Amino acid sequence: MSDRDSQMTLLSVEGLGITFGGLKAVNDVSFQVKPGEIVSVIGPNGAGKTTLFNMISGIYQAGSGRVVLNGEDVTGMEPHLLARRGMSRTFQNLQIFQSMSVLDNAVTGYHLQEQGSILADLLGLPGSRRRAEAARDGAMALLGRVGLERAAEREAGNLSYGSLKRLEIARALALNPKILLLDEPAAGCNAVETAEIDHLIAEVAASGVAILLVEHDMKMVMRISNHIVVLDHGEKIAEGDPATVSKDPAVIAAYLGAEHADR
Repeated sequence: MSDRDSQMTLLSVEGLGITFGGLKAVNDVSFQVKPGEIVSVIGPNGAGKTTLFNMISGIYQAGSGRVVLNGEDVTGMEPHLLARRGMSRTFQNLQIFQSMSVLDNAVTGYHLQEQGSILADLLGLPGSRRRAEAARDGAMALLGRVGLERAAEREAGNLSYGSLKRLEIARALALNPKILLLDEPAAGCNAVETAEIDHLIAEVAASGVAILLVEHDMKMVMRISNHIVVLDHGEKIAEGDPATVSKDPAVIAAYLGAEHADR
């Protein structure tokens, strides 16, 4: 039994599938993610990677199969409920409030954790003020973790693209997730920005948070992944460690051989 097999499963994707207009966008995809593990989902454009992410994170209702998080069937559960169970995600397109400060963007990640009443917040009662102070303190700590503490008071729209990507990860981490879904976190970044995000992802995983990653940068994927799942036309065609996947003839034909055409 491998070390991976002996670990507890945090996320189990079991036979997941969805059909749009008679077309099977994702068909019978299964894999597992362990705590502290980086699992990457790769494949050419149109392979179904983001559709798969959207089913796992509750944005799309799966047509078949199920998603099990920490032993609980959470298939189709709404994103805010998944967040409270330890699942957080980022998106291909930045979901940043450009006109707000970097710190305020990070603070918004704490809202789903707040359990106080709306009336208490409106009246500015002591409990509400304490929560607000705790959120700002936590947000500052997260900005330090992603290397943005010096930019806390800057308007987010003035940051570089790579910094915005790290800010989005910081906001996702504010939910204190057990598993973090990252949809192309290095897309549009230059080599230096990609290296920063690479280091951040590895540091988050080292802290025990599981990472499920979709990314087109194959060098990054092969460098940081513990396990790789390969999709083509909505089907899983291979999975394994980076060394195994990189040598798989089906993977070479479907993805690695078409890498430059996909960018």
